Amino acid sequence: MKLVERYRTGVTRDTRGRVAGRVTGISQIENKKGTLYDHIMDATLLSRHTHTTRPGLNVLEGMALVPARLHEICGPARHRLALMVAAATHGPVFWIAPDWQGDRLNPDGVVPIMDPGRITFVSPRRAPDLLWTLEEVLRAGVVPLAVAELPALPGLTAVRRLHLAAESGAAEGAVAPLGLILTQGDGGAPGVESRWHMAAAHRPGCPGWTVSRRRARTLPPASWRMTPGKDGMTLAPCRETDLSVQGAG
Repeated sequence: MKLVERYRTGVTRDTRGRVAGRVTGISQIENKKGTLYDHIMDATLLSRHTHTTRPGLNVLEGMALVPARLHEICGPARHRLALMVAAATHGPVFWIAPDWQGDRLNPDGVVPIMDPGRITFVSPRRAPDLLWTLEEVLRAGVVPLAVAELPALPGLTAVRRLHLAAESGAAEGAVAPLGLILTQGDGGAPGVESRWHMAAAHRPGCPGWTVSRRRARTLPPASWRMTPGKDGMTLAPCRETDLSVQGAG
């Protein structure tokens, strides 16, 4: 079942306001982003040191994502891996994607992985609002996971702001939110906590995927072949043939 189908969808005009409901002075944030963020940015939250005070979210063997930080998933099967991350959480998930993007998640393809009813779709109409919305969701600290599909890589300053927003949400909100950006190709957003790549590596009669850890602050790069088993997905060290037959899926 395809995970992505093509259709257009809209959201109510007050979605943006609800997401930012916990923030004081919304107009000030929108009109004076640069000066305000420069004023409140805390260097201790943006340090290069790994944040180890919270246990990681276990998605797969070898894939534990530190909460209250921003992570990146790239590759042709990035949507599937993002859904697996969502399935490992509890509670609502915010999924942010451009309004002009024709591809949307297919609920029928989502069902085998997680309950699509947990997902709230947000569709900003302007490119700058993609990161703005993700930032405000993380800062609110009310949902465990916020996913954003990005048409281009964010800069280092934007990534640092997202780290800061997630840390603020964890400190002041109900949960320690995890931020996830989905980037095209091989990704490469600077400053992310970790970067993961996933692509299909199916064999006749045996579906499979290659999952690669391409960046982590304390772990080396590694790749695994993922296949469905009786008790869920199983992982095995990747072979050269698995890496040579990657595709979408």
